[in-house]
Amino acid sequence: MVTFTLCLLLLIAGYLLYGRFVERVFGPDDRPTPATTKADGVDYIPLPTWKIFMIQFLNIAGLGPIFGAIMGAQFGTASYFWIVFGTLFAGAVHDFFSGCLSLRNGGESLPQLIGRYLGPTTQKAVGVFTVVLMVLVAAVFVSGPAELLAGMTPDWLNAYVWIAIIFVYYVLATMLPVDKIIGRFYPLFAIALIFMAVGVLVMLYVKHPALPEVWDGFGTKYEQNPIFPMMFISIACGAISGFHATQSPLMARCMTSERHARPIFYGAMVTEGIVALVWAAAATCFFGEHGVVDEATGKSFSGAMVATSISRSWLGPVGGVLAILGIVAAPITSGDTALRSARLILADFFHMAQRSISKRLLLCLPLFLVTIGLLIFSLSDAQGFKIIWRYFAWANQTLATVTLWAITVWLVKHKGDSYYMWISLIPAFFMTMVCTSYICVAPEGFGQLGVPLSAAPKVANAAFIIAAFLFVRWMSKNRKPKN
Repeated sequence: MVTFTLCLLLLIAGYLLYGRFVERVFGPDDRPTPATTKADGVDYIPLPTWKIFMIQFLNIAGLGPIFGAIMGAQFGTASYFWIVFGTLFAGAVHDFFSGCLSLRNGGESLPQLIGRYLGPTTQKAVGVFTVVLMVLVAAVFVSGPAELLAGMTPDWLNAYVWIAIIFVYYVLATMLPVDKIIGRFYPLFAIALIFMAVGVLVMLYVKHPALPEVWDGFGTKYEQNPIFPMMFISIACGAISGFHATQSPLMARCMTSERHARPIFYGAMVTEGIVALVWAAAATCFFGEHGVVDEATGKSFSGAMVATSISRSWLGPVGGVLAILGIVAAPITSGDTALRSARLILADFFHMAQRSISKRLLLCLPLFLVTIGLLIFSLSDAQGFKIIWRYFAWANQTLATVTLWAITVWLVKHKGDSYYMWISLIPAFFMTMVCTSYICVAPEGFGQLGVPLSAAPKVANAAFIIAAFLFVRWMSKNRKPKN
């Protein structure tokens, strides 16, 4: 428990210290925000700061900080430190700047922001890439909650029925003004999720299990997967996630002051990191007691099975139900805002105002149809969900990498001091190495052509050299002195 406790304290201290430093670098001021200058009663609506924090936390805390952390438990203490340092120095910086830059540029969606700093060609490519990612998020964040709900309800309410119910909810949450469903119910769901995390955290100290310690060394304990690059893709939302950068503009359109950005964006990411750390430790305890295979069925434990078992056995019947509802709400409320984000990205691309519900429906209808198609595929093929999840995981981290590069360009152009650009440049380099090496060696990438996992470090080094060369060449042409 020593390493776990140290990591927990580091996350809290990081928010108070490094978070404040990052805030000073951006320099929030009292200029009017899009919520007041572009109010439309649909997406640009002023909301209280506490409510925006709750919504932002729930938006970004999908399956990732729970199921991703559970899958990442196989990496032992390495997973703890990736959650801590990934959250503080990569994920929270990524979320904070993507939200702040949107806030300062009229509530622009992520592709518009990237186009502003990386050029129109990149904007178009990222626009398509992001919409595809949002649809993947909506598809993969249906099956998990449906499976959990089916296990808590009568047989006639099976997973297929719950998928249909969840999707109807998706339609309503995507189409209606942000304050009608999201603004009213998300804070309640966020409280349930926080209750779950606090409950499991308390039980960790009550049970005081023999968790792995840093002096035990790093390495995979349950599966033969190399830490690099597999861990950095498996544990995404609990450390850094490109999906978060698509959600931050949604809340930037509801904020009344730039000075609220640190608790809303940086703070929500740190909160998610704490949730991920708690579940990584709890999963380590669970696997240590039960192994990775269910002896009754002979099947590997899924993230849903582990989360349900821990919640029920550690928190009791009532606490377990509340905790499971929090686990269910997290992915559902990320799926609907993913589709909402996709609608807004398309609206920005086609310059289509969203006051009219008919125009919202015009953009949403193809999104709904494609999402339904992916759901049918995932249900008809035993491996369908796993295939969609793997591509989502890589696409998610790739989008985070592109966003970090856009943030770096902003820092160079607006701050001019190389001292500041390193706060995003280092994670940008690292994630470039992770994503490039992963797609080259993973089964869903060039690994299926025979590229061995052992080639990952060489590919990563080559990616770093190329990225460094291109960045230095760009900076020599575009760097400007600080005003």
